[in-house]
Amino acid sequence: MTPEEINDLNEEQPQNNPSLESANFEEPTEVPPIPESPLWNSNRLNLTKISTAVDMVKHELRKVIIGQEDMMDLLLASLFVSGHVLVEGVPGIAKTLTAKLLAQSLKINFSRIQFTPDLMPSDVVGTTVFNMKKSEFTFNAGPIFSNIILIDEINRAPAKTQSALFEVMEEYQVTVDGKTYPMTHPFFVISTQNPIEQEGTYKLPEAQLDRFLFKINLDYPDLAEEKAILRRFRNDFGLALKANVQPVFSAEGIQECRDLVEQVHIKEELLDYIAEIIHETRNNGNLFLGASPRASLAIMKSSKAIAAMNGRDFVTPDDIQYVAFPVLNHRIILTPEREMEGYDTKDIIEQIIKKIEVPR
Repeated sequence: MTPEEINDLNEEQPQNNPSLESANFEEPTEVPPIPESPLWNSNRLNLTKISTAVDMVKHELRKVIIGQEDMMDLLLASLFVSGHVLVEGVPGIAKTLTAKLLAQSLKINFSRIQFTPDLMPSDVVGTTVFNMKKSEFTFNAGPIFSNIILIDEINRAPAKTQSALFEVMEEYQVTVDGKTYPMTHPFFVISTQNPIEQEGTYKLPEAQLDRFLFKINLDYPDLAEEKAILRRFRNDFGLALKANVQPVFSAEGIQECRDLVEQVHIKEELLDYIAEIIHETRNNGNLFLGASPRASLAIMKSSKAIAAMNGRDFVTPDDIQYVAFPVLNHRIILTPEREMEGYDTKDIIEQIIKKIEVPR
């Protein structure tokens, strides 16, 4: 093509044609944006009360406690499902302090019972005494009649005293001289014990251990947490920071949270998943004693609480696996052969969870 022909073609191309610029074209129809959270994944329940309560209580505890996040979560989950907690750990890792501060952050009554070898059942539940002025017997309630009860060093009392806790921990009532006295709600028992020192201690009966929703095993803080503890208390030898912990959660709020947790949805497949885990503990060659139906109920309840605390009104397999160890580790007993080989209950529980197929 000659240069003249190229110039002719360029002249024929429209340059800044005003008719084209002024032409009215229809705007394309806007496509509605896709919602970030699909409707099938949205919560049916308003869980703001639970999340707010958890944040407020943990904020108060963190004013003094460094670390122990899992312990805080499990204590609150147990409180939301009317359970009791056994905390086990070496001395000096804030077992008793955390329990006392939790009670301090709640607007409810608190009592502490120091278990000793000479403690009697009447020292716990109370006793009937004769009133000389009225010429009648009256009941003097013991320290168990409170909302949060801290039982320190629970394994230092003999079986006779331990038996005083059986009825009250399961049925929320005390029977003395043929008369029954109900407990006021909430009723929450937090017990501590030291796994190292065994002199002057008594092994808790299996029937009593089964009444604890969780057994929380605490370990030493890591290096970063140890440094933070030293910096926080280098000018506070008397733990004056404890006075900064304020009551932020009431008994009415606890009951409202419990009502919400009950409504959290759990699929049929997940109920079967829980049942299979518990059934496997009863048919496992590594275990001398498996878990009871109370354990399966405990996993179901506590997994609902953990789901609600994480802002979901439905349970996932992760919730079940998270609570499986604290629910089961004090309810199962290894065979003597596995104990001699150095196995731990955690090893067996992990094997069981890996063995059972997770629902999709």
